[in-house]
Amino acid sequence: MPPKPQTESLVEAQASAWVARMYAQPDDAVRAEFLAWHDADARHAGAYLRAEAAWILLDRAQVLTHGSGLAGREVAAQLKRRKAERTRRYVLGGAMAASVAGAAAVGVTLLGRVTLETGHGELRNVPLEDRSMAAVNTDSRIDVAMKDDMRHVDLVKGEAWFQVAKNPDAPFVVTAGDIRVRAVGTAFSVRRHDGGADVLVTEGVVEAWSIKDPSRRVTLTAGAEAFVPAQDAIQSTHHPEEVERKLAWRDRQVMLNSTALSEAVAEFNRYNDREIIIADPALRSAELVGGFQVDQPESFVRAVQVALDVPVSIGEDRIIIGTVSAAR
Repeated sequence: MPPKPQTESLVEAQASAWVARMYAQPDDAVRAEFLAWHDADARHAGAYLRAEAAWILLDRAQVLTHGSGLAGREVAAQLKRRKAERTRRYVLGGAMAASVAGAAAVGVTLLGRVTLETGHGELRNVPLEDRSMAAVNTDSRIDVAMKDDMRHVDLVKGEAWFQVAKNPDAPFVVTAGDIRVRAVGTAFSVRRHDGGADVLVTEGVVEAWSIKDPSRRVTLTAGAEAFVPAQDAIQSTHHPEEVERKLAWRDRQVMLNSTALSEAVAEFNRYNDREIIIADPALRSAELVGGFQVDQPESFVRAVQVALDVPVSIGEDRIIIGTVSAAR
């Protein structure tokens, strides 16, 4: 029997995977394997060109695709490299951090407290008085108070990541409404929600709890993430690569790894005034792999158009996926 013809979606997924492999310094064996695939079906050449165009749109990012395990592994490998680079970068401490953030941070000092705030789409890396580092995400505010026996940060809104300078005599405590996160010398992030907070740990150990139910406190180690609710059991998981993916904003990136289109769109909308709208509900669950700059929604949408073969319309104040026109 002749081989069963490949579906178009399978061809596109294979093409996306091949782009990832060919941009990862392939050896002669991989090149030979690629040429054999390329010449095996007339559709492969066109699919590869479309996938390569999507790659170029990503601007140093990984291929955007759906259903490609290899592309997902490429993204995971990039996350590991990013983590190593970031560790080397922050170990230098306050001097370098000051050069990055000194003129950029929006801060107000009042009665021994420092307020740091970002607008929509802004991100700040700010050295603190104790030589800790705070990376403040978009539309966020932190109030910082440093004392000899306690270092306190009130996350009023939004999200921030902290690399805490070690000082056993002065615990570092982040407050997010009813939620408390305590560390001595470690690195972690807190994202505030109405009903609790997300906590992600990149180094060391932290303790997290709600003041409404302190008996349910948990200890989280590096690579762990948890949602800490105001009044319920705390659910935690240990996925270091997922933690790094969710914290890609520190490098002004959105990283996707089998991420639903709806989640990816929500992430871009955190940083951009021009809203992305998914017009076709059937597209919301499409899974994507790739990486983008947070301030490049058009590149993301163009790549979605290629990968999912859907119409998009780019207007002045909104971008629509799945319809022909963005006109009001």
